Amino acid sequence: MGSDDAPAGRRSKVERLVAAYGLEEMGDRLVDSWTGSNGSRTSLRDLADEFNRAVLRSAMRRADRNPTEHAVADAYETLTGDDVSEGRKAEMRNDLARAGVDVDALVGDFVSHQAVHTYLTEVRDATPPESTTDPIDTDIGTLQRLLGRTATVAEGTLARHRDADRVTLGEFDVFLDVRVLCHDCGADRDAVALLRNGGCACEPDDDGAR
Repeated sequence: MGSDDAPAGRRSKVERLVAAYGLEEMGDRLVDSWTGSNGSRTSLRDLADEFNRAVLRSAMRRADRNPTEHAVADAYETLTGDDVSEGRKAEMRNDLARAGVDVDALVGDFVSHQAVHTYLTEVRDATPPESTTDPIDTDIGTLQRLLGRTATVAEGTLARHRDADRVTLGEFDVFLDVRVLCHDCGADRDAVALLRNGGCACEPDDDGAR
């Protein structure tokens, strides 16, 4: 497998950012996560988000901040989220700029999933294994990651406003789940449990369909 030692003039964007932000450990992590050598595979889009958060974390640390994972996740979702208001984006950009972060340069350094794919396939010679994963297990993993990301953003948002004395809140935990109500049998189940258990209490039709 290749490494991150290509000549500077021929380096991909991911390679350049690995060197610029001191993210040497990210190269192997991207490969392991995409190929599934660590036990489960991660999508290119999720890997791009992970890499971009690492870039953001490094930029914040260089600005003499010591951000928590919640703060990094909140800042990233605010800067890149499609459903975030322009006012909230401007507030976050101004907050980072006051700390000494070049926000325009930072956002310009964020990579796409295509850039991650180029890095993995053309620089690291990585190839994903043929999928033998149960599609339900794959979708459960996707759902759990989305729920985890939402919970992280909620936690970071609450902590940020608490620390700025905008809301009163002690130590706290955020719990998030997705429930499914079947109109036929009345079952009210957690979505992940429903997938794992093969469905609800409805009887299958004669042809095997529920």
